[in-house]
Amino acid sequence: MQQPEADLVRESLADTGERVEPVLGWRWNAFDDLRTAELYEILRLRSRVFVVEQACVYLDLDGRDDRAFHLRGWTRGADGAELLAAYARVFAPGIVYAEASIGRIVTAPEVRRMGWGRPLVREAIRRVAALTPGADIRIGAQLYLERFYEEFSFRRASAPYDEDGIPHIHMLREAGS
Repeated sequence: MQQPEADLVRESLADTGERVEPVLGWRWNAFDDLRTAELYEILRLRSRVFVVEQACVYLDLDGRDDRAFHLRGWTRGADGAELLAAYARVFAPGIVYAEASIGRIVTAPEVRRMGWGRPLVREAIRRVAALTPGADIRIGAQLYLERFYEEFSFRRASAPYDEDGIPHIHMLREAGS
C-alpha cells in the first residue's frame, strides 16, 4: 500500500526539523480570473480533504464555484515548491443564503496544527467585509468545529443536521461583531 502524500510530507518535515514557512500571500479571485492550474489545485485540495480524507462521497462540484470568490493561502512545502495551504470559498449575499457566506474552509493536511486555520477564517471574514460591507455571514460548520468558529463571533443558528453523514450546524456572524 502506498503511503499517503500528506504523511510523506510530514515525515520529511519531521526528519529535517523544518517547518513549513508562513503564508507567502493570500490570493483572491473571482472564478473567471482563476488560471487552470490554480483551479486544479483548489479542486485537488478539496477532493483530498472532503472526499478522500473524510471518506465522504459527495459531489463537491456543486455548480456554485463560478459565482464565488476563491481565497487561497500559499506557502512553501518541504521541497521548496509552492503549496496551496489554505482555501475558502466566499459568496455575496443572496447566492447560497440571504447572508454572505464562507464555505469549503480547508487547510492542507501538510500544514495542520501549524496555525493556518485562524488566519484563513480571519482573512475570509475580512474579504467578506470588503466585498459586502455590513453583511452578516452564514456558514455550514461541522459540529465539532463549533467552538473554533465561536472564536470569530459566529453563533449557532440551527439544530444539528446531517450532511453527507457528518453532523453540521448553521452558524451566523452578525456584521460588525
